[in-house]
Amino acid sequence: MRIGIVGCGLVGKRRALVARDAGDSVQVAADIDVTRAQLVAAECGSEWAADWRDVIERDDVDAVVVATVNKVLAPVTMAAVGRGKHVLCEKPLGCNPAESQLMVDAARAAGVVLKTGFNHRHHPAVWKAHVLCAQGAIGEPMFARAIYGHGGRAGYDKEWRGNPELAGGGEMLDQGVHVIDLCRWFLGEVTEAIGLTVRWHWDIAPLEDNGFAILRTAEGRVASLHTSWTQWKNRFSFEVFGREGYVAVEGLGGSYGLERLTWGRRKPEGGPPDLQTFEFEGPDTSWRDEWAEFCAAVREHRAPLADGHDGLQAVRIVHAIYESSQAGRMVHLR
Repeated sequence: MRIGIVGCGLVGKRRALVARDAGDSVQVAADIDVTRAQLVAAECGSEWAADWRDVIERDDVDAVVVATVNKVLAPVTMAAVGRGKHVLCEKPLGCNPAESQLMVDAARAAGVVLKTGFNHRHHPAVWKAHVLCAQGAIGEPMFARAIYGHGGRAGYDKEWRGNPELAGGGEMLDQGVHVIDLCRWFLGEVTEAIGLTVRWHWDIAPLEDNGFAILRTAEGRVASLHTSWTQWKNRFSFEVFGREGYVAVEGLGGSYGLERLTWGRRKPEGGPPDLQTFEFEGPDTSWRDEWAEFCAAVREHRAPLADGHDGLQAVRIVHAIYESSQAGRMVHLR
């Protein structure tokens, strides 16, 4: 495909290089910081622009990667699908359910692919865990637990994620949306949420630096999660327990530690389960594999894994948690 990149920060640059390495043609890279746009363009052999409109108005762009601050995700995506472009929009899709719904509706009306950037589904340990669950390796799923957090860096609260206007939400919308998506993927559609969001350390009011939540599906399955900007030592942990065993993913590689999957099988007689461990060393392949899924969906004229609807539902859950924290009660998702 012929690709346009809007937003050339860390994620946008990664997306551009993955597309290039996959054999796709990056036609243009845009960023309000022209130095970043020029650097990505130089690495991909493309043109560069300072205005995102110069990307979506081009006839030689088939698909657009939108990797901007949260505030701009919706307007860029809406304009791109309006021009008949396929879009991979970084999480969380929109800042709120209303604009996320508009994005989904616009893509459907235009007949183009809209994918939400949920690369965590493609981490090899998470992927294998989902395959095991789908094969019945742990029996009927009962509950999930998740922890995801980091400690930030000096001045983190002064960056765009600490700006309410640009971010649209705090840590629950930032990292929390990833584990919320995984909970839906493993357990099913969430119908109820209760949560608490707090700000303990970072100067980002009214945003939160920690979020806690319990989610419940229509089948009665439950997920509990904690996402944090005060984890200090980066951590990712995701566990799913079924009637016959469990899967547990620890680490995401890099600063989050070796990515490891443990599969526990309950013995009929009880006692410690039989354990099998899988370790995944080497570079992070989730971005490459997610890009391959996006391109395949475009070629095959189908919805991708983690499509716009998945992004919308995750954002709806995040905002149900926000509502619950303010109201002090369980929120039913409508």
